[in-house]
Amino acid sequence: MMNRNRIADRRLAWLLIALLCVPLAAPAQVTRIEAPKNKFSPAQDVQLGRQAAAEVERQMPILPEESDVDNYVERVGQRLVAAIPREYQHPEFRYSFDVVNARDINAFALPGGPMYVNRGMIEAARNEGEMAGVMAHEISHVALRHGTAQATKQQSPGIQLGAIGGAILGAIIGGNVGSIIAQGTQFGLGAYLLKYSRAYETQADILGAQIMARAGYDPRDLANMFRTIEEQSGSGGPEWLSSHPNPGNRYERITEEARRLRVDPSRAVQDTAAFNQIQSELRRMAPAPTMEQIARNQQSSSQGGRQRYPENARIDTRIEPPSNSYRTYAGGNLFSVAVPANWREFAENNSVTFAPDGAFGNFQGQSVFTHGAIVGVVNTGGGNLREATDRYLSALLQNNQYLSPQGRYQRGRIDGRNALLVTLAGTSNVTGRGEIVNVYTTLLRNGELFYLINVAPRDQYRDYDQAFQAMLRSVRING
Repeated sequence: MMNRNRIADRRLAWLLIALLCVPLAAPAQVTRIEAPKNKFSPAQDVQLGRQAAAEVERQMPILPEESDVDNYVERVGQRLVAAIPREYQHPEFRYSFDVVNARDINAFALPGGPMYVNRGMIEAARNEGEMAGVMAHEISHVALRHGTAQATKQQSPGIQLGAIGGAILGAIIGGNVGSIIAQGTQFGLGAYLLKYSRAYETQADILGAQIMARAGYDPRDLANMFRTIEEQSGSGGPEWLSSHPNPGNRYERITEEARRLRVDPSRAVQDTAAFNQIQSELRRMAPAPTMEQIARNQQSSSQGGRQRYPENARIDTRIEPPSNSYRTYAGGNLFSVAVPANWREFAENNSVTFAPDGAFGNFQGQSVFTHGAIVGVVNTGGGNLREATDRYLSALLQNNQYLSPQGRYQRGRIDGRNALLVTLAGTSNVTGRGEIVNVYTTLLRNGELFYLINVAPRDQYRDYDQAFQAMLRSVRING
């Protein structure tokens, strides 16, 4: 995780720049919105949002901080924040914007300011104005404090601040209003909190339109995005609209508010070169998982389950060599790595395996692979790099007893950090061939061990070494 002070400084700089760019709307013309009653304080919104955000970033695949995509979305977000009308600003709130590597057309914001935009939402938008429209709508829910206002309406003495945080996360992770994860009362509460009322949706539509106009966007792009979502969401229905119900005449109401704001569409920000570049970058990446897949992986992990390769996967003797083109894999908010474009990925807990077709399968009740790499993070109980690597290596050899170390540790670097390399070798009981396994390790700032493991048959290792070295050079670690 990068230094949070640097992130705060960066966001402050963007906010100051955004303030200089915000055009003035006609305040006498706009619709006046009254924030709903709320028994919680703004400081409690911040506390609640931080609690839920920490869990979101632990459980969901967040694109790395300071990536081009993250920087772009942060800039657009801070421009919109600078345009919040003064009467709806809360000095305690800290708005932040991150991108979730999820396919679904969705976005959500937490009390106090943290916002998460699904990659699928960015890819679905037709221009920057449409994407900004969704973000302005979500910012409006935060500024009007709709999350804790929902809890206030519930008027239940059993609703405590801590329970709300877990409940909100449950509804987010659970896909369509908590349908994937367990149906306990906590997750039921989360569904209630995040499924805004139609009255709140009307407020967020109107304030979102005002924020867009003040930030230099055409509010009509917010209305257009609703239609884009409906058109591109497929037969499963639009997930974002399931928690943001149409209050009726939504398109017409936003269009009318745009007239009140006297927006000149010819001067509004709509499409930009930066937006087109980010869309192209996202589409070059491997397909993102769905929220349902993310939820099932989390449920399996929490139950101690083990994700296996597809049941029909079979080890083959004919393996396609590594592609000369690469794609970037983002491992949550911890690391990113470039991998051959023809390798598939299989995430499990805090690691991910990359392997070509025919190199992975289930053998004697175990998931195995014969060519490829594993990248992950493990808690080894602390200590220096050598001690942590010793403990990890001991566990690795215990589970793969056909392997043995070939010489001592070698020193190296991973993303500018001190690293160790040890080579293992043995005869694979899956293929009956000699196998080379190179294990690279380095420490994260929190004491956990980052590792990258390369695997290939001995007689083919040279054919794979170029890809393995490219992966090693590409590793970027955020923790």
